[in-house]
Amino acid sequence: MNEKEESDLQEEEVEIIDPDTEDTPSDSADEDVEASESQEEIEALQAELEAWQNKAQRVQADYDNFRKRSRSEKEAAAQFRSQPLMEALLPVLDNFSRAFDTEGQNSSNEGLYKGMEMVYRQFWESLESEGLEEIPTEGETFDPNVHQAVMQVEEEGFEPNQIVEELQKGYKLKTRVIRPAMVKVNA
Repeated sequence: MNEKEESDLQEEEVEIIDPDTEDTPSDSADEDVEASESQEEIEALQAELEAWQNKAQRVQADYDNFRKRSRSEKEAAAQFRSQPLMEALLPVLDNFSRAFDTEGQNSSNEGLYKGMEMVYRQFWESLESEGLEEIPTEGETFDPNVHQAVMQVEEEGFEPNQIVEELQKGYKLKTRVIRPAMVKVNA
């Protein structure tokens, strides 16, 4: 090569192409495929994340519901813990009532009667302090939730479906009926 040719080459601007930055059609297509695969992967991961978050929220809600249900069951158990004892003592109350209904009082058993009356009052107050109460009956309107109708009569002076007579006392423990009152109902 002569000097002139060398100077011409030097004067010509030579564009150096870096193979890493060269955009060829096949490289561009590869990048698009990779980009779409990456986007799909991101979307799949986001969907999986949302599914796990929903699952975690449901588990948390289930746990909260379980905790509330357990608390209410414990409260109910504490509130009605004395129910079996109350049910066992109801016949004793009935017998006291029957004893007071007898009219065979005379001067010799007046002291016994007063003693029984004091024991009954103390016994009843103890039961009331635990939440036992009588179910009102006579003159009330029949309520199948707290009354048990064993007879239906037609008597004047009473409205239809009104209780005429109480045959056996009924009792509630706080809000729960432990024995419905047996009653006669006017037709």
